[in-house]
Amino acid sequence: MVLLFKFALRTTFYGKLWFSSASSKDKMVRILNVAEKNDAAKSIADLMSRGHYRRRDGISKFNKIYEFEYNILGGQHTMTMTSVSGHLLNFEFTGQYRNWQGCSPVALFDAPVEKQCLENYTPIKRSLEKEVRGCQTLIIWTDGDREGENIGFEIIQVCRAIKPNIRVYRARFSEITPQAIQRACNNLLEPDQNTSDAVDVRSELDLRIGAAFTRLQTMRLQKRFPQVLSQMLISYGSCQFPTLGFVVERYKQVQNFVPEPFWKIKVTSKTEGRLADFTWDRNRLFDQEACYVLLCHCLENPVAKVTEVIKKPKSKWRPQPLDTVELEKLASRKLRINAKETMRIAEKLYTQGYISYPRTETNQFPKDMDLRPLIQAQTADPNWGGFAGRVLTDGPNPRNGNKTDNAHPPIHPLKYTNNLQGNEARVYEFIIRHFLATCAKDAQGAETKIVINIQDEIFKCSGLSILARNYLEVYPYDNWSDKVIPTFEQGETFEPSSIEMVEGETMPPKLLTEADLIALMEKHGIGTDATHADHIERIKDRRYVGLQPDGKFVPGELGMGLVEGYDAMGFEMSKPHLRRELEADLKRICEGRKNKDVVLQEQVSKYRDVFIEASQQVEKIDEALSRYFGQAVQIQPQDINFEPLTPLRKCSCGSDLVIKKKKDGNGLYVTCMGFPDCKTSVWFPNGVIEAKVDEALCPRCQEPTHLVALKFKRGSVPPSLGNEYTGCVLCDDYLIESLDLKKLSYQPRNNAGIRTAPLRQTNRPQGQNNWHQGPNNQTWGQNDWPQGQNNYQPRGQNNQPRGKNRGRGFNKFPKSRQPSSRKPRQANTKWQKRPAAAVTGNVNRTMGGDQGNNQQDIECSCGENAALLSVRKEGHNKGRKFYACKKPQGTGCDFFQWADQPPPQNNPTTYTHHQPGGPSNSSGSGIKCNCGENAKLLTVCKDGQNKGRPFHSCSKPRDEGCGFFAWADVDENRGEDLWLSTGPNRQRGNGNAPKKRKCGLCKQEGHTKKTCPQNN
Repeated sequence: MVLLFKFALRTTFYGKLWFSSASSKDKMVRILNVAEKNDAAKSIADLMSRGHYRRRDGISKFNKIYEFEYNILGGQHTMTMTSVSGHLLNFEFTGQYRNWQGCSPVALFDAPVEKQCLENYTPIKRSLEKEVRGCQTLIIWTDGDREGENIGFEIIQVCRAIKPNIRVYRARFSEITPQAIQRACNNLLEPDQNTSDAVDVRSELDLRIGAAFTRLQTMRLQKRFPQVLSQMLISYGSCQFPTLGFVVERYKQVQNFVPEPFWKIKVTSKTEGRLADFTWDRNRLFDQEACYVLLCHCLENPVAKVTEVIKKPKSKWRPQPLDTVELEKLASRKLRINAKETMRIAEKLYTQGYISYPRTETNQFPKDMDLRPLIQAQTADPNWGGFAGRVLTDGPNPRNGNKTDNAHPPIHPLKYTNNLQGNEARVYEFIIRHFLATCAKDAQGAETKIVINIQDEIFKCSGLSILARNYLEVYPYDNWSDKVIPTFEQGETFEPSSIEMVEGETMPPKLLTEADLIALMEKHGIGTDATHADHIERIKDRRYVGLQPDGKFVPGELGMGLVEGYDAMGFEMSKPHLRRELEADLKRICEGRKNKDVVLQEQVSKYRDVFIEASQQVEKIDEALSRYFGQAVQIQPQDINFEPLTPLRKCSCGSDLVIKKKKDGNGLYVTCMGFPDCKTSVWFPNGVIEAKVDEALCPRCQEPTHLVALKFKRGSVPPSLGNEYTGCVLCDDYLIESLDLKKLSYQPRNNAGIRTAPLRQTNRPQGQNNWHQGPNNQTWGQNDWPQGQNNYQPRGQNNQPRGKNRGRGFNKFPKSRQPSSRKPRQANTKWQKRPAAAVTGNVNRTMGGDQGNNQQDIECSCGENAALLSVRKEGHNKGRKFYACKKPQGTGCDFFQWADQPPPQNNPTTYTHHQPGGPSNSSGSGIKCNCGENAKLLTVCKDGQNKGRPFHSCSKPRDEGCGFFAWADVDENRGEDLWLSTGPNRQRGNGNAPKKRKCGLCKQEGHTKKTCPQNN
C-alpha cells in the first residue's frame, strides 16, 4: 500500500513537471526584433539560435519571420525576428499639395507634410502591427548609421501606434559575427533621437526644395520647349545640382582652355647601356628666343659637371584602412565598377557576414581590436594565404588614418570564402588584399639623385632601386618599379649625349572621373558617404550628364542650360556652399548642439528666398536653354502661374481653405487644400468674375477668417451688392443668400483623428455654458435665442418647418458688428399693420401709376406714404402692382414692395420683432439699421427659392452704409420662417420638396460630376 502511494505521488509530481516544461515556451515573454533587411534578420537569427530558428511567412512575402529562444534581459525569452526593407515611412505632402496643379510651387515651402507608408510597403507595416500585439519588448537591429537610426524610429512609430507602452531597446553592432551580436545583446541602449532628427530634417528639406524647384522647372520648360522636354521630368535636388555643377565647371575649364606654347632644354646621357634623362631646373620658358639663347650658351662648352650625388632610402607607403568613400573611389579606378554597384555588392557581402559594415567614415582601427584572427582566416587562400602568414609572423601593424565616426571600424573581411563569382568576388578580393596590405610593411627602396651643371644651368636626374616590395606583393593595384640610371661620382665631368631645345604646349585639365567627382563631393561636404553614389546616378538618369567611353563625365545640353541659367541669375545654385552649410548643421543636430526646428526653419527660409528670386528671373533659364534647343515657344502668363494662393482660413481638417479657378478656367470656388481627404468646398456662381482674399479679417468668425473681395458681372446680382462687394463667404448671410452659396458645415477632428459632428458657430459670450439641443442635433447657445417676454424654445425635429431653410435661426447680426459690441435687444419692438385708407392724388411714373380706394397706407423709408404703381415692362410681372417712394428717382429712399405681398403676419394685429440694431421705431417700416435710420424694404429679384422674398437693408449707398440685413418675413418670437409657410415657395402635402441635383463623385450639391473639384 505504501509503495502504491509513493508511485502515485511520484507519477503526479513528474507529470506536473513535464506539463510545466512543455508549456514553459508558451509562457515566455515574447520580444519583437526588427532588422533593416531580410538577409540581416536571417543572419542574426542564425547566430543567436545557433541555426535552430523556426521560419514562417509574414504578411510581406519578402520579409520572413524567424522565431527562437534566447537568454536576454535577464531571462529566457521567445524572440521573434523580422525585418523591413529600408525606410518604411517617407515624407509626403498632404491633400492638394500632392497635385502639381493644386498649388503654387512656392507654397510647398510651408505646405503640411507627414510621414506616410507607401503602398508597396504596406504589407511590411501590417506585419509589424500584427507581430507587436503579442510582444512586450521591441529591439531595433537596424544599421548603425544615420539612416539606420531613422529607420529604427519609423519602426518604433508603427509599433507604438498599436502598443504605446512597449519597451524599446537599440542593439548596436558593426558586423554580423557571434562576438559582435553577443556584445550588442549584453549592451542594449536607447535609440538616438538626435541622429534620427537630423535625417528627418534632411529628408523634409530635400522634399520641399526638390519638389518646389522641380515643379517650377518642369511645368515651365515642358511648355517652352515641347519638342525636346515635353515628356521629361526636370528635377532639382540640393545635392544633385552641386554635383552637376562640378561636372559643368570642369567641362567649361577644358572647353575654354587656350593652349600656350613653351620651350625647355633637355639633356640626356647614355653610358654602360643605361640612359639618364636630366630635367631643367627652370622647367620651361614661354619665350622661345630666351630659351634659344640659353641653349646656345650651354652648347658653347657642353661639358657637364656632377655637383651632387644624393643617396637616401625611399619608402612607398602602404594604404590606410578602408572607409566608404575610399572604397567607392578605388573600386571605380582600379576595378572599373561604379560606386552604386560597389555599394550594392558591399551591402550584400555585409548581410552575408563576409565583411564588416560598409558605410563608415572611419579609417583607423581601434587600439584594442584584435586583428590576428581576421588575418588567420585568410591563410587558407592559395593566392594570398602565404602573405597573410608572413603578416602574422611579423605582427599586424596597420597604418591608421585620422578619421573616425566613433561608431564603426574600417571596412575589413570577417571570414573567408571562395564561393563568390563575378564582381562580388572582385570586390571581396579587393577588400581582403587592401586589409592585408594595410597590416603589412611599407615597400622599401633606395633613391639616387644626380645634380649636374652646364654653363651655370642646373639639371637633375633620379633613379630608384627597390630593396623590399613588402605590401606590394599582395596589392597589385599600386605600381612601383625600378628606374636604373648610370653610376655617377660627385665632381666628375662628362659630355652629355645630347643637349637640345624641346617645344611643347600647356595641357587642359582632365575631365572628371567618378572617383574625382566623389572626391570633390567629399571635400565640399555634398551628401554623405552613403548618398554619393545615389546623387551621381540621379544626374545620369536625368540625362544631365553622360559618360565617355573612357569613363569621363561630360554635361548634357539640358544640364549645361540649367546651370548657365541659374548662374545668370546671380545665384550659386550649382556651387556647394548652401548644401555644405546644411550638412554642417545636421552634424550639430546629431551632436545635440543645435535644435532641429531651428535648422529646418533657417534652411527653409533661405531656400524660399532663393526660389522667389529665381521664379522672378526664370526667363534666364529659357534664354540659356535656347542656345541648345532653339527658340522657345511663347506662352501666356496665365498658362503658368507661380503666385502663391492666399489662405482664406483654416479648414476643420487643419488644411488651408483657398480660392481657386476651375480646371477649365471658367469660374471660381473655395476648396480645402486637404482634398481629396477633405471635400469642403463652396462654389461661386458664374456671375462672380473675380474673388480675392482680402487682408481684413472677419469680425464675426471665431477662427481668423479673411474677407473676400468679389467682382460681379453687371446685372448678375441684386443691385444692393453693386459690382463689387467685400464680405465673409462663411458667415455673411446677406452675401450667402444673394449668391445662393452653400454654407460650410465644419467637422473638426478629435484627438483620435476622427471627424466629430458639426457644431453651429455661435456668438455666445464667454462664460455662458447653458446649451440647448436644437434641431438636427445641433448644439446652440442659450444667448443665441431672442430675449423678451415670449422667448422661443427650440422645438423637436419633427415639428420643424420643411424645406431649404429648415432649422434656421433668427435674423443674423450684421457682419460689421462684433458680438461683444451689440446693443441691448428690445423685447417689444412692434411692426404694425396700418388701417386702410384711400390714396389721394395722382402719381405718374415711368411704369405707370394707379389710383383707387380701399387700399393700405404704406409708408416708405422716408416716412411718407408710398405710391402704388404698376409694372409696364414686358415680362411675367407686367401689370403687377407695387409700392415705391413717390419722390423723384435719386432723391427718394428707393423703397419697394409688391402690393400683392404685404408684410406677412399670422396675427392680424401685431407680432414682436427683435431688432438687433437698436430701439424700436413705429415710423416707416419700424425697422432701423445700425446707422439708426429706417431700413429700406427690398425684394429678392434673383431667380431661385427666395425670389420675391422681402428683406430689410440699410438705406444708405453701399459704400456708406452699415451692411445691415434682415429677412422681413421671419417671426422671431415663434421662430417661424413665414416665407416658407405663406410665400410662393411654401411646402405642401407631405413636405417632399424637389431635391437639388447632387454630384456623382462627392455627393455634394451645387455642381456636377464634370465640374467636381476632384477632377482638378
